[in-house]
Amino acid sequence: MTEQLDQDPIETARKIFAGPIAFLKSAPDLKFLPDPVVKEVAFAGRSNVGKSSLLNALTGRNGLARTSNTPGRTQELNFFDVGEPLLFRLVDMPGYGFARAPKDIVRKWRYLVNDYLRGRQVLKRTLLLIDSRHGVKDVDRDIMKMLDDAAVSYRIVMTKADKVKASDLAATCEGVTAEIRKRPAAHPDIVVTSSEKGMGIPELRAAVIDALD
Repeated sequence: MTEQLDQDPIETARKIFAGPIAFLKSAPDLKFLPDPVVKEVAFAGRSNVGKSSLLNALTGRNGLARTSNTPGRTQELNFFDVGEPLLFRLVDMPGYGFARAPKDIVRKWRYLVNDYLRGRQVLKRTLLLIDSRHGVKDVDRDIMKMLDDAAVSYRIVMTKADKVKASDLAATCEGVTAEIRKRPAAHPDIVVTSSEKGMGIPELRAAVIDALD
């Protein structure tokens, strides 16, 4: 991406995401991961944080990531190729923190996520999604600690920002920003988004491209 540094990052990202994007494969286990031939940016978050909707908004394709009224539907690592020729990959990770899922399934998800995040050399950044209505929960802090301990770079993305009052959103974002300042692997800036309204989507696209450099 370095050859495009002199362009406006928002416009550069828009052009890239307007190009070819396709589902590659689902990996229920590390042995099914695609060959690490390009850089990857992963999306992580609680099961009901709106991850699939955000991925669809990010790519401008309604059916790219499956959305469901049942939180926790994504139980595998889903890989998406961006660009032709291939530029990078997006990775949709299994949601965490869904209490009604069977314990053995939750354990399997956690092992898969942890092992991928710790061992994937081409992973450049994890975008950690936080629901604007609830802020950071303890289960999110568990993931942050794991990312910090593994020295895996991550950036906070607030979702569903249209669902809260502007004053409440500002207070939540201020609290989240203060919290991540204490964390060694966290990017200092957060991205505030709404999949429904398109809020922050251009900035999120630029944040993905920025993570690849």
